[in-house]
Amino acid sequence: MLEREGAGAVLTGNVQIKITTSKHILKLYYIYVIESVYLRRKKMPADRTLNSTNASHQRQTILNLYNSGIEKDIISYQLDIPQEEIEKIIEEEEKKKTQILSSENSIGTSFYLDAIVNIDLAIKRAQTRMWEALQSEPHFDISMKETYRILNEFSRSKATFVILHVDLVGSTQLSMTLPLDRLTTIIQTFSQEMSFMIEMYGGYVLKYIGDAVLAFFVTNPSKNRDNEDDDIQQKKDQYYLPCINAINCARSMIKVVKDGINPILNQSDYPDIAVRIGIDVGEIAIIQYGWDIHTCDETVVKEPHYDILGHTINVAVKMTGLTKPNSFIIGESVYDIFDEKQRSTFETLNVSPSLWSYLNEKTGSTYRVYSSTS
Repeated sequence: MLEREGAGAVLTGNVQIKITTSKHILKLYYIYVIESVYLRRKKMPADRTLNSTNASHQRQTILNLYNSGIEKDIISYQLDIPQEEIEKIIEEEEKKKTQILSSENSIGTSFYLDAIVNIDLAIKRAQTRMWEALQSEPHFDISMKETYRILNEFSRSKATFVILHVDLVGSTQLSMTLPLDRLTTIIQTFSQEMSFMIEMYGGYVLKYIGDAVLAFFVTNPSKNRDNEDDDIQQKKDQYYLPCINAINCARSMIKVVKDGINPILNQSDYPDIAVRIGIDVGEIAIIQYGWDIHTCDETVVKEPHYDILGHTINVAVKMTGLTKPNSFIIGESVYDIFDEKQRSTFETLNVSPSLWSYLNEKTGSTYRVYSSTS
């Protein structure tokens, strides 16, 4: 989206246009929009009926303006269209985006990705990248483009994500024994390798928090059911594979650290590193914090900055500190999705109330957590 720097456009009886912008292309765009408004008002019949071509053009104009950050009431005023109609068009478009998104993410929510991830190759590549990083400068090459595309698609609707939080163990001790440049190299390379594994298993990196990585896995959009039992089964169907992929991702992360990163660190006389991982599933809220504004090819680009909030995120982050190094822990909501055979690979983690006070929102009892035994 382009940054507009001025008062915008003003309509008068003769359609005078006053636009102040730093970019010529934006000026041409708004001239086009306002002229279209004038022609529509001039040529539209009394019953305000549009043919299919004009209706399609009008719809696209509304969406373009809305996606450029212009408020619905302003669009309604400028185009002389009832705000209810504007809101209906935008709602239809958001619904269509969600359907498309569900289809695009089917690989992450409909398949066991562990079957196609070559973990041995991932370990070898992690060794190569770590060795190169220690010999020269690390190359951190992770794009957040897909993350923000997904968050934008869900930004005006409820969403249920599987949250994965992976934390580097012992970074404080490392900071006391390693030069700062060596420490940052190890943390950067660690974060990059964890990001690669998240992507391989269909997840998205949300953000980097010091020596930790917070990621999410998208579940299929919910559908309303009348029967409560159907709702329970529906949730299991929707959440099962994303949860499995997140768990397999956690197992692969541990392998990459133990068999990929640590052997290279040992060769350079650096201490081993380890990880702790927490996984939970639940409803989250996507919130926009201002805009990221930058220049691309002399054009000012304005993009929304998103983050996610919710009880599930707090739980996933907090539980990370409860598990042992090179292990992972899951929340009760994930555990309940699995069958008895899969549950047998986890054991209940008994935690002191002074360390763990989160409650199950449905039952009101302590929210149980489970540690992996395999």
